[in-house]
Amino acid sequence: MAYDTELAERVRAALRRVGAGTAPPREIRMFGGLCFTVGGHMCCGVAGHDLVVRVGPTRYLEALAEPCARPMDFTGRPLKGFVYVGPAGYRRAADLTKWIQRALSFAGSLPPKTPSQT
Repeated sequence: MAYDTELAERVRAALRRVGAGTAPPREIRMFGGLCFTVGGHMCCGVAGHDLVVRVGPTRYLEALAEPCARPMDFTGRPLKGFVYVGPAGYRRAADLTKWIQRALSFAGSLPPKTPSQT
């Protein structure tokens, strides 16, 4: 399934707006979707019409309690620390910004990867 290009553009804009002062994100196409990395770590992405958000293991259950969030389970098993957010959960700009801030917060808490790790 192709990813939602309109959502991808909204994520790019939110990353620019919210991520001021952080390393610019890199875009990588993977598994039919689009992944954004910061410091070499996956931060967020777009899969179909879903927003993919890396919240980390300690904020995982908190994120799942949010409306429209569900486990990221593209392999059939939930990937702990990652959630899918359905369209109703990011429709408003403020909601998308909140999810992007969460993703940037977790990715920013990780040490930058060295070139040999990426």
